[in-house]
Amino acid sequence: MVMALKKKPVTGMKDILPQEMEIRDYLIGLIKETYKGFGFQSMETPCVEHIENLCSKQGGDNEKLIFKIMKRGEKLKIDEAKEENDLADSGLRYDLTVPLARYYSAHANELPSPFKALQIGSVWRADRPQRGRFRQFTQCDIDILGEESALSEIELILATTAVLGKIDFKNFTVCINDRNILKAMASYSGFKEEDYDEVFIVLDKMDKIGREGVAAELQEMGYARESVECYLGLFDETPADVSGIRYLKEKLGDHLDAATSDRMEQIISSVEAAKECEFSVRFDPTMVRGQSYYTGTIFEIRMDEFGGSVAGGGRYDKMIGKFTGQDTPACGFSIGFERIVMLLLESGYQVPGKQDKKAYLLDKKLPKEAVLKVLDRAKEDRGQGYQVLTVHMKKNKKFQKEQLAEEGYQEIIDCYADVIEKW
Repeated sequence: MVMALKKKPVTGMKDILPQEMEIRDYLIGLIKETYKGFGFQSMETPCVEHIENLCSKQGGDNEKLIFKIMKRGEKLKIDEAKEENDLADSGLRYDLTVPLARYYSAHANELPSPFKALQIGSVWRADRPQRGRFRQFTQCDIDILGEESALSEIELILATTAVLGKIDFKNFTVCINDRNILKAMASYSGFKEEDYDEVFIVLDKMDKIGREGVAAELQEMGYARESVECYLGLFDETPADVSGIRYLKEKLGDHLDAATSDRMEQIISSVEAAKECEFSVRFDPTMVRGQSYYTGTIFEIRMDEFGGSVAGGGRYDKMIGKFTGQDTPACGFSIGFERIVMLLLESGYQVPGKQDKKAYLLDKKLPKEAVLKVLDRAKEDRGQGYQVLTVHMKKNKKFQKEQLAEEGYQEIIDCYADVIEKW
Protein backbone atom coordinates (compact mmCIF):
# COMPACT_ATOMS: atom_id res chain seq x y z
CA MET A 1 0.00 0.00 0.00
CA VAL A 2 1.39 3.41 -1.00
CA MET A 3 1.53 5.92 1.86
CA ALA A 4 -0.39 9.12 1.13
CA LEU A 5 1.69 12.30 0.94
CA LYS A 6 1.03 15.00 3.56
CA LYS A 7 -1.41 17.73 2.54
CA LYS A 8 -0.69 20.18 5.37
CA PRO A 9 2.32 22.52 5.15
CA VAL A 10 5.27 22.07 7.51
CA THR A 11 4.60 23.29 11.07
CA GLY A 12 4.97 27.06 11.30
CA MET A 13 4.54 27.58 7.55
CA LYS A 14 1.27 28.35 5.79
CA ASP A 15 -0.42 28.17 2.41
CA ILE A 16 -1.76 31.51 1.24
CA LEU A 17 -5.22 31.58 -0.34
CA PRO A 18 -6.19 34.02 -3.15
CA GLN A 19 -8.12 36.44 -0.89
CA GLU A 20 -5.06 37.00 1.30
CA MET A 21 -2.71 37.00 -1.68
CA GLU A 22 -4.65 39.88 -3.24
CA ILE A 23 -4.07 41.98 -0.11
CA ARG A 24 -0.39 40.98 0.09
CA ASP A 25 0.26 41.89 -3.55
CA TYR A 26 -1.49 45.23 -3.10
CA LEU A 27 0.45 46.00 0.08
CA ILE A 28 3.83 45.19 -1.47
CA GLY A 29 3.02 47.44 -4.43
CA LEU A 30 1.93 50.27 -2.11
CA ILE A 31 5.01 49.87 0.11
CA LYS A 32 7.40 49.94 -2.85
CA GLU A 33 5.67 52.93 -4.43
CA THR A 34 5.70 54.91 -1.17
CA TYR A 35 9.30 54.10 -0.25
CA LYS A 36 10.57 54.86 -3.75
CA GLY A 37 8.87 58.25 -3.37
CA PHE A 38 11.29 58.87 -0.49
CA GLY A 39 14.29 57.91 -2.66
CA PHE A 40 14.78 54.30 -1.51
CA GLN A 41 16.13 51.84 -4.09
CA SER A 42 15.12 48.18 -4.40
CA MET A 43 17.79 45.53 -3.87
CA GLU A 44 17.86 41.84 -3.03
CA THR A 45 20.05 39.34 -1.18
CA PRO A 46 20.00 35.51 -1.24
CA CYS A 47 17.79 33.72 1.30
CA VAL A 48 20.82 31.61 2.32
CA GLU A 49 23.67 33.21 4.28
CA HIS A 50 27.05 32.02 5.55
CA ILE A 51 26.62 30.42 8.97
CA GLU A 52 29.48 32.58 10.36
CA ASN A 53 27.54 35.74 9.49
CA LEU A 54 24.31 34.47 11.02
CA CYS A 55 26.06 33.36 14.23
CA SER A 56 28.12 36.54 14.74
CA LYS A 57 26.42 37.43 18.06
CA GLN A 58 24.59 40.38 16.53
CA GLY A 59 21.08 38.95 16.24
CA GLY A 60 20.30 38.31 19.90
CA ASP A 61 17.87 35.44 20.51
CA ASN A 62 17.27 35.11 16.76
CA GLU A 63 20.58 33.28 16.49
CA LYS A 64 19.06 30.42 18.49
CA LEU A 65 16.31 30.11 15.86
CA ILE A 66 18.39 29.61 12.69
CA PHE A 67 17.37 26.96 10.19
CA LYS A 68 20.83 25.58 9.48
CA ILE A 69 21.76 23.94 6.18
CA MET A 70 24.02 20.88 6.25
CA LYS A 71 27.22 20.76 4.26
CA ARG A 72 27.01 18.81 1.04
CA GLY A 73 29.06 16.04 -0.57
CA GLU A 74 32.66 15.56 0.57
CA LYS A 75 32.43 18.53 2.97
CA LEU A 76 29.88 16.71 5.12
CA LYS A 77 31.91 14.59 7.56
CA ILE A 78 29.40 13.37 10.11
CA ASP A 79 31.82 11.01 11.86
CA GLU A 80 34.31 13.83 12.55
CA ALA A 81 31.75 16.39 13.75
CA LYS A 82 32.12 17.52 17.37
CA GLU A 83 29.36 20.12 17.43
CA GLU A 84 26.34 21.19 15.38
CA ASN A 85 28.15 23.89 13.41
CA ASP A 86 30.67 21.34 12.14
CA LEU A 87 27.82 19.95 10.05
CA ALA A 88 26.51 23.27 8.71
CA ASP A 89 28.13 25.92 6.55
CA SER A 90 25.08 28.09 5.83
CA GLY A 91 21.55 28.84 6.99
CA LEU A 92 18.30 30.56 6.07
CA ARG A 93 18.42 34.27 6.95
CA TYR A 94 16.52 35.20 10.14
CA ASP A 95 16.23 38.87 9.15
CA LEU A 96 17.23 41.18 6.28
CA THR A 97 19.68 43.37 8.21
CA VAL A 98 22.66 41.01 8.48
CA PRO A 99 22.44 40.14 4.75
CA LEU A 100 22.20 43.87 3.92
CA ALA A 101 25.37 44.59 5.90
CA ARG A 102 27.22 41.88 3.96
CA TYR A 103 25.76 43.18 0.67
CA TYR A 104 26.84 46.76 1.37
CA SER A 105 30.32 45.64 2.46
CA ALA A 106 30.75 43.82 -0.87
CA HIS A 107 29.29 46.53 -3.13
CA ALA A 108 29.90 49.87 -1.37
CA ASN A 109 32.01 51.21 -4.25
CA GLU A 110 29.17 50.54 -6.72
CA LEU A 111 26.45 52.14 -4.57
CA PRO A 112 25.50 55.79 -3.94
CA SER A 113 26.41 57.38 -0.62
CA PRO A 114 24.32 57.48 1.42
CA PHE A 115 22.62 54.32 0.17
CA LYS A 116 18.86 54.20 0.80
CA ALA A 117 18.00 50.51 0.54
CA LEU A 118 14.58 48.90 0.14
CA GLN A 119 14.39 45.14 0.57
CA ILE A 120 11.31 42.90 0.76
CA GLY A 121 11.68 39.15 1.20
CA SER A 122 11.05 36.01 3.23
CA VAL A 123 12.96 35.24 6.41
CA TRP A 124 12.93 32.10 8.57
CA ARG A 125 13.04 31.53 12.33
CA ALA A 126 12.55 28.20 14.10
CA ASP A 127 10.24 29.92 16.58
CA ARG A 128 7.18 28.56 18.39
CA PRO A 129 4.25 29.26 16.03
CA GLN A 130 1.37 31.33 17.42
CA ARG A 131 -1.27 33.83 16.28
CA GLY A 132 0.29 36.13 13.71
CA ARG A 133 3.72 34.49 14.03
CA PHE A 134 5.10 31.93 11.60
CA ARG A 135 8.44 30.27 10.93
CA GLN A 136 8.50 31.74 7.43
CA PHE A 137 7.35 35.31 7.04
CA THR A 138 7.86 38.40 4.91
CA GLN A 139 9.86 41.41 6.07
CA CYS A 140 9.79 44.85 4.46
CA ASP A 141 12.91 46.83 5.36
CA ILE A 142 14.20 50.28 4.54
CA ASP A 143 17.72 51.23 5.61
CA ILE A 144 19.97 54.26 5.18
CA LEU A 145 23.68 53.43 5.11
CA GLY A 146 26.44 56.04 5.24
CA GLU A 147 24.45 58.88 6.87
CA GLU A 148 25.32 59.64 10.50
CA SER A 149 22.97 62.58 11.08
CA ALA A 150 19.45 62.41 12.54
CA LEU A 151 18.09 62.83 9.01
CA SER A 152 18.23 59.01 8.72
CA GLU A 153 15.88 58.42 11.64
CA ILE A 154 13.56 61.24 10.56
CA GLU A 155 13.19 59.93 6.99
CA LEU A 156 12.76 56.31 8.07
CA ILE A 157 9.96 57.24 10.48
CA LEU A 158 8.24 59.56 7.97
CA ALA A 159 8.36 56.97 5.17
CA THR A 160 7.09 54.09 7.34
CA THR A 161 4.24 56.11 8.85
CA ALA A 162 3.30 57.33 5.36
CA VAL A 163 2.74 53.68 4.34
CA LEU A 164 0.51 53.02 7.38
CA GLY A 165 -1.42 56.21 6.68
CA LYS A 166 -2.14 55.09 3.12
CA ILE A 167 -3.64 51.84 4.48
CA ASP A 168 -5.93 54.04 6.62
CA PHE A 169 -4.42 52.91 9.93
CA LYS A 170 -5.16 55.32 12.75
CA ASN A 171 -4.50 55.45 16.49
CA PHE A 172 -0.91 54.30 16.22
CA THR A 173 2.07 55.61 18.15
CA VAL A 174 5.73 55.95 17.22
CA CYS A 175 7.73 55.12 20.35
CA ILE A 176 11.35 56.25 20.39
CA ASN A 177 14.33 55.77 22.69
CA ASP A 178 18.11 55.57 22.50
CA ARG A 179 20.41 52.81 23.75
CA ASN A 180 22.73 55.51 25.08
CA ILE A 181 19.92 56.87 27.26
CA LEU A 182 19.32 53.36 28.60
CA LYS A 183 23.01 53.05 29.45
CA ALA A 184 23.16 56.52 31.04
CA MET A 185 20.17 55.75 33.30
CA ALA A 186 21.75 52.46 34.36
CA SER A 187 25.10 54.14 35.03
CA TYR A 188 23.46 56.93 37.07
CA SER A 189 21.66 54.28 39.16
CA GLY A 190 24.90 52.49 40.04
CA PHE A 191 24.83 49.46 37.74
CA LYS A 192 28.13 48.25 36.29
CA GLU A 193 28.66 48.41 32.52
CA GLU A 194 29.08 44.64 32.26
CA ASP A 195 25.61 44.21 33.80
CA TYR A 196 23.76 46.52 31.38
CA ASP A 197 22.56 43.85 28.94
CA GLU A 198 21.22 41.67 31.75
CA VAL A 199 19.42 44.63 33.34
CA PHE A 200 17.93 45.68 29.98
CA ILE A 201 16.54 42.20 29.37
CA VAL A 202 14.55 42.50 32.60
CA LEU A 203 13.53 46.10 31.86
CA ASP A 204 12.16 44.95 28.49
CA LYS A 205 9.52 42.96 30.41
CA MET A 206 8.05 46.13 31.94
CA ASP A 207 4.89 46.00 29.80
CA LYS A 208 4.31 42.35 30.78
CA ILE A 209 5.25 42.14 34.48
CA GLY A 210 4.97 45.81 35.48
CA ARG A 211 7.22 47.98 37.64
CA GLU A 212 6.96 45.76 40.70
CA GLY A 213 7.78 42.66 38.68
CA VAL A 214 10.90 44.29 37.24
CA ALA A 215 11.99 45.45 40.71
CA ALA A 216 11.50 41.99 42.22
CA GLU A 217 13.36 40.24 39.39
CA LEU A 218 16.36 42.61 39.54
CA GLN A 219 16.65 42.20 43.31
CA GLU A 220 16.39 38.41 43.01
CA MET A 221 19.33 38.57 40.60
CA GLY A 222 21.40 40.17 43.37
CA TYR A 223 21.34 43.84 42.40
CA ALA A 224 21.32 46.38 45.24
CA ARG A 225 17.88 47.59 46.32
CA GLU A 226 19.11 51.21 46.23
CA SER A 227 20.23 50.88 42.59
CA VAL A 228 16.97 49.22 41.56
CA GLU A 229 14.81 51.85 43.26
CA CYS A 230 16.90 54.71 41.85
CA TYR A 231 16.69 53.17 38.39
CA LEU A 232 12.93 52.60 38.39
CA GLY A 233 12.39 55.99 40.02
CA LEU A 234 13.87 57.62 36.92
CA PHE A 235 11.21 55.99 34.76
CA ASP A 236 8.47 57.14 37.15
CA GLU A 237 9.67 60.75 36.95
CA THR A 238 10.28 61.00 33.19
CA PRO A 239 7.43 62.41 30.99
CA ALA A 240 6.73 60.56 27.72
CA ASP A 241 7.55 63.50 25.42
CA VAL A 242 10.33 65.95 24.57
CA SER A 243 10.20 67.35 28.11
CA GLY A 244 11.20 63.88 29.38
CA ILE A 245 14.38 64.00 27.28
CA ARG A 246 15.19 67.46 28.64
CA TYR A 247 14.55 66.23 32.18
CA LEU A 248 16.97 63.32 31.77
CA LYS A 249 19.57 65.58 30.15
CA GLU A 250 19.60 67.70 33.30
CA LYS A 251 19.12 64.86 35.81
CA LEU A 252 21.77 62.47 34.44
CA GLY A 253 24.44 65.11 33.94
CA ASP A 254 27.76 63.68 32.74
CA HIS A 255 26.30 60.18 32.47
CA LEU A 256 24.44 61.25 29.30
CA ASP A 257 26.14 62.81 26.30
CA ALA A 258 24.30 66.05 25.42
CA ALA A 259 24.51 65.13 21.71
CA THR A 260 22.24 62.12 22.34
CA SER A 261 19.45 64.15 23.95
CA ASP A 262 19.75 66.92 21.35
CA ARG A 263 19.46 64.34 18.56
CA MET A 264 16.35 62.82 20.15
CA GLU A 265 14.72 66.24 20.42
CA GLN A 266 15.49 66.96 16.77
CA ILE A 267 14.00 63.65 15.61
CA ILE A 268 10.76 64.03 17.57
CA SER A 269 10.17 67.69 16.68
CA SER A 270 11.00 67.12 12.98
CA VAL A 271 8.71 64.09 12.67
CA GLU A 272 5.87 65.97 14.37
CA ALA A 273 6.30 68.90 11.96
CA ALA A 274 6.67 66.91 8.72
CA LYS A 275 4.40 63.87 9.19
CA GLU A 276 2.01 63.02 6.36
CA CYS A 277 -0.74 61.34 8.44
CA GLU A 278 -2.10 61.41 11.96
CA PHE A 279 -0.21 59.57 14.70
CA SER A 280 1.42 60.38 18.02
CA VAL A 281 5.12 60.33 18.91
CA ARG A 282 6.13 59.18 22.38
CA PHE A 283 9.46 59.06 24.16
CA ASP A 284 9.62 55.64 25.87
CA PRO A 285 12.73 55.26 28.07
CA THR A 286 11.71 51.65 28.94
CA MET A 287 11.93 50.46 25.34
CA VAL A 288 14.95 48.18 24.74
CA ARG A 289 14.47 46.16 21.53
CA GLY A 290 16.18 42.79 21.66
CA GLN A 291 18.77 42.84 18.88
CA SER A 292 22.22 43.42 20.32
CA TYR A 293 23.40 45.17 17.15
CA TYR A 294 21.55 48.42 17.97
CA THR A 295 23.97 51.19 18.95
CA GLY A 296 21.83 54.34 19.29
CA THR A 297 18.30 55.41 18.43
CA ILE A 298 15.64 52.68 18.55
CA PHE A 299 11.98 52.96 17.62
CA GLU A 300 8.74 51.01 17.30
CA ILE A 301 5.27 51.66 15.94
CA ARG A 302 2.54 50.37 18.24
CA MET A 303 -1.03 49.88 17.11
CA ASP A 304 -3.58 50.54 19.84
CA GLU A 305 -6.15 48.03 18.55
CA PHE A 306 -3.51 45.36 17.96
CA GLY A 307 -1.94 45.63 21.40
CA GLY A 308 1.59 45.28 20.07
CA SER A 309 4.14 46.67 17.65
CA VAL A 310 3.73 46.52 13.86
CA ALA A 311 7.12 48.00 12.94
CA GLY A 312 10.51 48.41 14.59
CA GLY A 313 14.08 49.40 13.97
CA GLY A 314 17.01 51.51 15.00
CA ARG A 315 20.61 52.51 14.45
CA TYR A 316 23.32 49.86 14.07
CA ASP A 317 26.58 51.73 13.38
CA LYS A 318 28.92 48.83 14.27
CA MET A 319 27.57 46.00 12.10
CA ILE A 320 29.17 46.83 8.74
CA GLY A 321 32.52 47.26 10.48
CA LYS A 322 32.35 43.55 11.39
CA PHE A 323 32.74 42.86 7.65
CA THR A 324 35.04 45.69 6.56
CA GLY A 325 36.98 46.66 9.67
CA GLN A 326 35.64 50.20 9.32
CA ASP A 327 32.43 51.32 11.03
CA THR A 328 29.73 52.77 8.76
CA PRO A 329 26.66 54.70 9.99
CA ALA A 330 23.54 52.59 9.45
CA CYS A 331 19.90 52.86 10.46
CA GLY A 332 16.84 50.81 9.47
CA PHE A 333 13.12 50.31 9.95
CA SER A 334 11.20 47.05 9.36
CA ILE A 335 7.44 46.74 8.90
CA GLY A 336 5.75 43.73 10.49
CA PHE A 337 4.19 42.73 7.20
CA GLU A 338 2.46 39.57 8.46
CA ARG A 339 0.85 41.35 11.41
CA ILE A 340 -0.49 44.10 9.16
CA VAL A 341 -1.92 41.53 6.71
CA MET A 342 -3.56 39.72 9.64
CA LEU A 343 -5.15 42.96 10.91
CA LEU A 344 -6.46 43.82 7.45
CA LEU A 345 -7.94 40.33 6.93
CA GLU A 346 -9.64 40.42 10.34
CA SER A 347 -11.15 43.84 9.58
CA GLY A 348 -12.56 42.70 6.21
CA TYR A 349 -10.26 45.04 4.29
CA GLN A 350 -11.03 45.53 0.60
CA VAL A 351 -8.26 46.47 -1.80
CA PRO A 352 -9.13 49.94 -3.20
CA GLY A 353 -9.35 50.62 -6.91
CA LYS A 354 -9.85 46.98 -7.88
CA GLN A 355 -10.74 46.18 -11.49
CA ASP A 356 -14.36 45.48 -12.34
CA LYS A 357 -14.76 41.72 -12.74
CA LYS A 358 -16.74 39.96 -15.45
CA ALA A 359 -17.27 36.23 -15.96
CA TYR A 360 -18.36 34.31 -19.06
CA LEU A 361 -19.92 30.88 -18.35
CA LEU A 362 -19.49 28.72 -21.44
CA ASP A 363 -22.01 25.99 -22.27
CA LYS A 364 -20.00 22.81 -22.80
CA LYS A 365 -21.87 22.17 -26.08
CA LEU A 366 -20.64 25.39 -27.68
CA PRO A 367 -19.07 24.91 -31.13
CA LYS A 368 -15.47 26.09 -31.62
CA GLU A 369 -16.54 29.19 -33.57
CA ALA A 370 -18.75 30.32 -30.68
CA VAL A 371 -15.95 29.76 -28.14
CA LEU A 372 -13.65 31.93 -30.28
CA LYS A 373 -16.32 34.66 -30.28
CA VAL A 374 -16.42 34.58 -26.46
CA LEU A 375 -12.62 34.70 -26.22
CA ASP A 376 -12.55 37.66 -28.63
CA ARG A 377 -15.14 39.51 -26.54
CA ALA A 378 -13.17 38.75 -23.36
CA LYS A 379 -10.07 40.24 -25.01
CA GLU A 380 -12.02 43.44 -25.78
CA ASP A 381 -13.21 43.62 -22.16
CA ARG A 382 -9.64 43.27 -20.86
CA GLY A 383 -8.63 46.08 -23.18
CA GLN A 384 -11.25 48.24 -21.47
CA GLY A 385 -9.81 47.46 -18.03
CA TYR A 386 -11.97 44.54 -16.90
CA GLN A 387 -10.69 41.47 -15.09
CA VAL A 388 -12.27 38.69 -17.14
CA LEU A 389 -12.82 35.02 -16.34
CA THR A 390 -13.88 32.51 -19.02
CA VAL A 391 -14.95 29.18 -17.55
CA HIS A 392 -17.19 26.25 -18.44
CA MET A 393 -20.69 26.26 -17.01
CA LYS A 394 -21.23 23.71 -14.21
CA LYS A 395 -24.31 21.56 -13.67
CA ASN A 396 -25.21 23.51 -10.54
CA LYS A 397 -25.08 26.90 -12.25
CA LYS A 398 -26.81 28.69 -9.38
CA PHE A 399 -24.14 27.64 -6.87
CA GLN A 400 -21.38 28.49 -9.37
CA LYS A 401 -22.77 32.01 -9.77
CA GLU A 402 -23.04 32.46 -6.00
CA GLN A 403 -19.37 31.53 -5.64
CA LEU A 404 -18.34 33.94 -8.39
CA ALA A 405 -20.38 36.72 -6.78
CA GLU A 406 -18.57 36.09 -3.48
CA GLU A 407 -15.28 36.43 -5.36
CA GLY A 408 -16.37 39.88 -6.57
CA TYR A 409 -17.64 39.19 -10.09
CA GLN A 410 -20.26 41.88 -10.70
CA GLU A 411 -21.33 40.68 -14.17
CA ILE A 412 -21.83 36.98 -14.99
CA ILE A 413 -22.87 36.12 -18.55
CA ASP A 414 -24.38 32.79 -19.65
CA CYS A 415 -22.88 31.80 -23.01
CA TYR A 416 -25.23 29.53 -24.97
CA ALA A 417 -25.04 29.19 -28.75
CA ASP A 418 -28.26 31.16 -29.36
CA VAL A 419 -27.06 34.00 -27.08
CA ILE A 420 -23.72 34.28 -28.88
CA GLU A 421 -25.41 34.36 -32.30
CA LYS A 422 -27.09 37.65 -31.30
CA TRP A 423 -23.78 39.36 -30.41
